[in-house]
Order: sequence, then structure tokens, then C-alpha cells
Amino acid sequence: MALTVAILGKNAYICRTMKHIKNIVFDLGGVVFSRDPRKFEPEFIEFFSYIYLPQMPHFWEEYDRGAVSFTEVVEWLADYNKSDVVTAERNLLRSIVTQEPIEATAKLISELRAAGYKLYVLSNMSLEFIEFLRRQDVYANFDGEVVSCEEGVIKPNPKIYRTLVSRYNLNPSETLFIDDRSANIDVARSEGWHGYHFSTRRAKECCEELRNMLIESR
Repeated sequence: MALTVAILGKNAYICRTMKHIKNIVFDLGGVVFSRDPRKFEPEFIEFFSYIYLPQMPHFWEEYDRGAVSFTEVVEWLADYNKSDVVTAERNLLRSIVTQEPIEATAKLISELRAAGYKLYVLSNMSLEFIEFLRRQDVYANFDGEVVSCEEGVIKPNPKIYRTLVSRYNLNPSETLFIDDRSANIDVARSEGWHGYHFSTRRAKECCEELRNMLIESR
């Protein structure tokens, strides 16, 4: 039976034992990396406000899928925000280089690796973003990755989950997926994985819960 992680209100989770978990798969944006909104002016935050929507705009999904180029997505961004292309390109470049590891998650990843877990990435991410993120120190902890722009498919399409399983010979029943979007968790569970719905705003609390379940009570 898949691990059940249910949200009660905003903050409480009920989790079954994770003693049988061997593989932990991380989404990147909002789980491992993020932009600290306190460091930016409101206009910049508003420019990318769609990241908080239940579903990304189609043009951004196509960018993550590797189907449109940086130049093309800049034009879409300008149109979406009713801005000029120069502003859209400047904001997009800034949004890439200001991605930083979420401190609590980075610490947890190091602890999980030391505890003997295999760690993987399964992320919707465009080429320019992933090239930047791969250069960050925390990324060296991962044993493997499947990234949408290189596969031509995005979550929650089941195909991308199956790609990770087959590429690294994972047992779904021994695999926990951590993502900040419930639709992506739902598909992971339908594929026989376990799931944990991460909240970027509660990163410290989520990481403490995961630490307790995966390390302290192991």
C-alpha cells in the first residue's frame, strides 16, 4: 500500500512508517531551490506570480518540456505580463541566477545521504534553469536525475516517472517522492510510489517531519 500523506488543514500531516523506503526523489523548484521573496521588489514577484497557480501557463510548461527556446519564452512572458521584451528577458535572467538552495532542505539532503538513502531528482525544469542549478553544491548529493527539458515530457505525465524508475532500476514501493504540487504526488502514488506534499512556506517544518520519519524513527 502506498504511503499515505494527508493534509489536515494547512499544517498537519498523518504519515505511515517509512522504514522500507530506500530511494528518495526530490522535485527541485519549491522543494530544493527557491527565490526568497523578501529579497525582491513587489513588481518582480508579481511578474512570476503564475508559479503559485495550481497549473503553470501552457507556454511555461512548453519551456520546461524543452519545446520552446529561451527567446521564445521571453516573448510569451512579455505578452503574458503586458510588458516589453527587454523587461521580460531581464526578469527571466534574474529569476534564474537568484535561485538558491532552501537551507532546511539542503541540510536534510546531506543527512539523508549520510544515512544511506539513494537520492534522485525528478523535476520540470527548463534548460537554462537546470544548467544553473546543477552548478550548486547541493546538487552533488544526487545519485541520478530525470529533468523534463531533456526528456520532452513534464510531470504529471506518468511517462516521466517511469523513465526514472527504469533508468535507475528503482522499486516504486521503496521510493518516496517529495514535491510541492499535489497533482504530481497523486500520479506518483498511482505509479506505486509513496508521496510527501512539501510546502515551501513551511520548509523547516516539512524537513523536520521528514527527518523524524526517515532518520530519527528508522
